[in-house]
Amino acid sequence: MAVQLTLDLGHRAALGREDFLVAQSNEAAVALVDQWPRWPSYAAIIEGPPGSGKSHLATVWQRASEAVLTEAASLSVDAVPALLDGQGLVVENLGEDRVDETALFHVLNLALQTGKHVLFTTVRPVARMGLALPDLVSRLMALPVARILPPDDALLRGVLLKHFSERQIAIDEPLLNYLVARMPRSLGMARELIAAIDAAAFAEKAEVTRSFAGKVLARLVEPELG
Repeated sequence: MAVQLTLDLGHRAALGREDFLVAQSNEAAVALVDQWPRWPSYAAIIEGPPGSGKSHLATVWQRASEAVLTEAASLSVDAVPALLDGQGLVVENLGEDRVDETALFHVLNLALQTGKHVLFTTVRPVARMGLALPDLVSRLMALPVARILPPDDALLRGVLLKHFSERQIAIDEPLLNYLVARMPRSLGMARELIAAIDAAAFAEKAEVTRSFAGKVLARLVEPELG
């Protein structure tokens, strides 16, 4: 029988978005957002794997700071003054696609000159972005970095429980522990898994048992392993 399970994790209100679950793996990034505007530097970086919550926290900071948000790949020199005309700037997905390095350097210079704050999100360290301008690399390397680590069992459990609850799917402790022990360590996969379980259960008019959930998980994971 499914029972009411408890969520033993902290919450971080998200200013109009869903609550953000706080655990050891992401507490440094949450602290960075919460410490603004008392940052040790005019700019900072949140680094973490895909689906780890970087954009979620960046949006929290954007709304708190009344900043503009843009993609790193869309930066251009001509656009920089308008982007920094507000209180600050969020630059998402730095290092994932080619970036106008001159424009990026201009962002850093103008922010420093005008006292604006800039928050970058990225999946990889600056040293692995393949940037060519030495001065730009040096400037970025000097910024404080808050890394989001792969989720631990507590966070995975919390995210699974939260998404099951939001979809009104009743589960029990053995099922939750079974999934945590076998799924990839990814919050993105957690969301994808719950959506797939929900869709399969609806299509097949099936109860979400451990066996049923295990089959759905296997269908998601096996293509990655192959």
